[in-house]
Amino acid sequence: MTSRNLRDSRLRLVRPRPTATARRAVTNRRTRPAPRPPEGTPPTAELAAQAREVLADAVRIARWAAAHRAEGNAAERERAAGDLRLTPGQVHAGWDRARLAGLVELHGGTARPGWRLNVWDRDDSAVLRGWVALLDAWPLVHAAPADVAPSAVAEAVEAVPQVLSLLQLSAGPVPLPALLDLLQQRVAELREERCEVPYGPGPAPGDVAPAAPAGPPGAALPALLDWALEGLAAVGALTLGDGHATLTPLGSWAVWVKLEQICVAAQSPAGHIEQSAEEMLRGCARLSPGPARAEYRAWLAARSVSGAVSELVAAARGEDALLRGLAFEALRVVGAAAEAEVRAAAEEPPLRPYALLWLAEYEGADPEDTAEVLTREEATWLWVDTAAAVADHGESALLVRHLDSAVQGTVPALLDEVRAVGHPRTVQVLVALAAAHPDPALAKAVRRAAFQVHTGGA
Repeated sequence: MTSRNLRDSRLRLVRPRPTATARRAVTNRRTRPAPRPPEGTPPTAELAAQAREVLADAVRIARWAAAHRAEGNAAERERAAGDLRLTPGQVHAGWDRARLAGLVELHGGTARPGWRLNVWDRDDSAVLRGWVALLDAWPLVHAAPADVAPSAVAEAVEAVPQVLSLLQLSAGPVPLPALLDLLQQRVAELREERCEVPYGPGPAPGDVAPAAPAGPPGAALPALLDWALEGLAAVGALTLGDGHATLTPLGSWAVWVKLEQICVAAQSPAGHIEQSAEEMLRGCARLSPGPARAEYRAWLAARSVSGAVSELVAAARGEDALLRGLAFEALRVVGAAAEAEVRAAAEEPPLRPYALLWLAEYEGADPEDTAEVLTREEATWLWVDTAAAVADHGESALLVRHLDSAVQGTVPALLDEVRAVGHPRTVQVLVALAAAHPDPALAKAVRRAAFQVHTGGA
């Protein structure tokens, strides 16, 4: 390229992916390779097919509800049962599963398709994430025994992950008595951790005895084990035989994934869960999107939703453009609970492009088309903001490649609009791009534009 034909130089028009660009800038190439699932685990496509089968009725009901803008009341369930040739009970159960799996969302009482429903037939990873969300909510799928104290139910739910781990490690049928022994041991450990084990002699005559815990550890556990296993079977995580239980391939894979996530979090040098939003996001910048989402979920689980959302938005307001993009990635994990604050953030110019993209995806737009919600000026602002993240954290070659994501057709047009958009980092971005670009003529033009912005020239 020469100065003579610089004005005619074309940029390839590609859909901007600002956060992906910034993340590639800081990804550590020496991170450990992705762990391989246990031998015998079916491929992802086969696991997703199993998940689709488990959620088939829920998908049908979600699509019906979204098409009819339903609210999920009894009259609509009767109507859906007739239209879909299901019983009202099946519709009620399918509606609950659809909501728990993120297939349908209520906005002002009206059903809308969740983003997973929009990609259900083509995105295996979205299907598996939806099924795992249902697995995590298994206690809501299958009602607990009415004659058992809620505190005992809570203890059993807290102990079930150890039961699942035993089933996964056994890689085959496990007798119910062995599962009951493990459940009793874990509940006893939980009570001991809460100091619910009596110490010393009993109360003296006339003393007021302290409130007793929820009965002896084994009192209601046989019924609670049956309830837990039936609930897990209802979501497709295991099968029940004559006196034994066995994880399905889908259930075994899910337990392995959760154990891997725990290991990744334990190996995190920053201790993400205990850190502020800003420090957590910096630690996650070097992770690929999957492990990063696991970190976001763990961090969010340790906080109130409203407090976590406010902290993430505050981090997005900071000067580091990389954290801005990552904060909105974390807010995608939050989902509906973040909508109000994200809409408010859309009124702030530095956050507006990120917020508009978040809202477009949340409202069901195809991720490939979300960039269309941005005006030319907003897209240019986002391009500069992402370039700032790359310049601060990445390699010069990636900054040069970032040119390809500009919405403008030529370099001169890009420079004109970048100068006009008024981003506070414009000068630094243009100087970094001029230093990195191998073409002398283009580098000279970019450097001239940086000088004009710096001096206030036209």
